[in-house]
Amino acid sequence: MTIIPSLVPPLPIKNRWQRSLTPADAFSWLKSGWRDLTVQPMSSLIYGLLIFLVSIAIVIGLFRFGWDYILFPAFAGFMVIGPILAVGLYEKSRRLAAGVPVNLANMIFVKPKSGGQILFAGVLLCLLVITWMRAAVIIYALFFGLVPFPGLDHIAPMLFTTPTGWAMLVVGGAVGGLFAAFSFAISAFSIPMLLNERVDALTAMGSSMALVWHNFPAMLTWGVIVLALFLLCLATGLVGLIVVFPVVGHGTWHAYRAVATAS
Repeated sequence: MTIIPSLVPPLPIKNRWQRSLTPADAFSWLKSGWRDLTVQPMSSLIYGLLIFLVSIAIVIGLFRFGWDYILFPAFAGFMVIGPILAVGLYEKSRRLAAGVPVNLANMIFVKPKSGGQILFAGVLLCLLVITWMRAAVIIYALFFGLVPFPGLDHIAPMLFTTPTGWAMLVVGGAVGGLFAAFSFAISAFSIPMLLNERVDALTAMGSSMALVWHNFPAMLTWGVIVLALFLLCLATGLVGLIVVFPVVGHGTWHAYRAVATAS
């Protein structure tokens, strides 16, 4: 006779996430990001330079192929995929905290603990960017019809001097805000988590959304800081990415470490 052992229900897992962050913590993450930049600064600055060169190449490509009408959605999409592009910066901050040597090669050829799950998360974020861009094109068509994009020289008068343009700005801003909020929530902590832990992409994204919600004031402050720095980069013709992207990337790692109290 086969004896079936009794099943013991699993014990509750101790909460390992910080849920009491304050807006002031966001500024401390920025300060920590700057500190990590100043340690072996060339590796971070070269990383930022690579991001800048890739960004310029994409912008030039959009104009060359006549796709300048998706330039603004592409800039917004950059903030969605930014966390996956910053994985090398997370690795540098992780190694600095652990007292492990770090160089540019370690930052480019990263070996995340989650393996291919981080690539899966990147694919999901890229699909979200494509959906966002398609939504922007559809909104433009709904308000202006099947009219060719007038070019960047004429888009501002068309948007700001006509009732249709203002209506499109309101609707487009609302839709874009929803996309931005969702993408920020699922990516704020998920990519650092996938680098540092053995977890699947969907679990990491769900955990990230929950953590953003439970630390809403702090994360709203962090989001405003990141947006303001990105607008500063746009004002400098993206040159500011060379410094700003590494600072934000390192700061994002410290934001993740602030909530991962027991990892």
